[in-house]
Amino acid sequence: MRAVNEELNLLIKSKYPVVCFETIDEIYTIRQLKAIAEQLDLSFYQWSLTDGLRRGDNEGSYYQTKEPVKMLQMVQDLLRPKEDEELKPGLFVLKDFEKYLEDVLALRLFKDIVNRIKGTKNTFVIVAAEYKLPRDIEADSAHLIGGYPVEDEIKTVIKETAEELKRTNKKVSLSLSDEELNKITNALKGLSIQQIRNVINQCLLADNILDINDLSAIETYKKKVFDQEGLLEFYLTEDKNNIAGFDNLKRWLTERKSSFSPDKTTSLPVPKGLLLMGVQGCGKSLAVKVIARELNLALYRLDLARLYSKYIGETEQNLRKALMVVEKLCPVCLWIDEIEKGFAASGGDIDGGVSQRILGTFLTWMQERKTSCFIAATANDIYRLPPEFLRKGRFDEIFFVDLPNPESREQLLRIHLKKRELKPEDFDLKKIVDAAEDFSGAEIEQAIIAALYRASTEKERISTSHIIEQIKSTKPLSVLKAEGISELRAWAKERTIPA
Repeated sequence: MRAVNEELNLLIKSKYPVVCFETIDEIYTIRQLKAIAEQLDLSFYQWSLTDGLRRGDNEGSYYQTKEPVKMLQMVQDLLRPKEDEELKPGLFVLKDFEKYLEDVLALRLFKDIVNRIKGTKNTFVIVAAEYKLPRDIEADSAHLIGGYPVEDEIKTVIKETAEELKRTNKKVSLSLSDEELNKITNALKGLSIQQIRNVINQCLLADNILDINDLSAIETYKKKVFDQEGLLEFYLTEDKNNIAGFDNLKRWLTERKSSFSPDKTTSLPVPKGLLLMGVQGCGKSLAVKVIARELNLALYRLDLARLYSKYIGETEQNLRKALMVVEKLCPVCLWIDEIEKGFAASGGDIDGGVSQRILGTFLTWMQERKTSCFIAATANDIYRLPPEFLRKGRFDEIFFVDLPNPESREQLLRIHLKKRELKPEDFDLKKIVDAAEDFSGAEIEQAIIAALYRASTEKERISTSHIIEQIKSTKPLSVLKAEGISELRAWAKERTIPA
């Protein structure tokens, strides 16, 4: 929230009359806004439909100010200079007020007030769960996203939650080194204070101890929260041993891993990101999860399909909102899957120019961002990808993911057999590797799954012959799209690095 405090301070000093503060945690945000009012020597007012207009921490509200129109009339009176009294500028915090601006009279009164306070230090902050302002007000307003506690605050919440539970259960304890506490804290970023309390309580009640083993439970909880919330999805990362091949990519990551460390001592620039392009089903998505794990970053996927809206301007607003949230969560790894589908190379004639506008917004953000956000993008069809993404400087590197070679195919077989609690030494791996020439990783996995079903139907133990039988009955993508893959390989040969 420190960055948000600085932004709000700057907006007030710049004499913005209205700020729409989109927050995941209203209570936390109100507390922070009170502190800002004290720092800037502003009178603090807050309003809600249930409590009316109150000054400071007063329990009583101004007379008949629960109704939005009467509240605005009272504000007009408060803003009038009194005789022999210096008028102290105020910070007016209005909860969920954007909903009442649909009323013509309320909108007119609010516009009159906004016009009056322009050029003064009076500021109205509309605190809401979602950004939505009429065009009449939007031109005079700024948009902030907040409610995310910073690292020190998260650590305090962890300790306070454990202490509260310890009062009723003496067995409760924390068993975290400083490094482990930092890992837990990073995993909790993006959650509200109440959500942090909820998941810490769950971990403590499960076995009376909070230690590094609870990291997976926290990440699972966080994934459920983000799955419900829309544009950004939180993903669990993968160990590099769960992916076959990708030797050049793994080496590249090892060389840059320290760039995102809190104890970074090098003056080298922080990596911006990379693009993985290549044949479908060869592990690009899995590689992104490995990238995030290797760089020790939380992984969020930007769902480009959810950005698009039928309402004019809302698609662009959705993208700006998602990018603002990403910046609050940094340092992170931002995954953009099949990037060519969201930013297809077209003139924008089909969608009225929306795709071109969001492409421009995204490219500008990529170029100008100051935060530690590593972008990991994947693409299957390079010819649909706008050329702007391919110029030097957008990504640090472009890796080409080809069909696995014999060594990688053997690694894939071992990984997928072990995943299904089968012993690789019980199979003739060389024979299967030879049979699966030009098969993708996904096709090899499906052959094993199909072989398991066949063996189960025949009431036999799965064997080499079952897997080879499924491989021979499969037409791989390398056959179905031979021309397209050849073209892709030819394009990548001179322009990319083999993954």
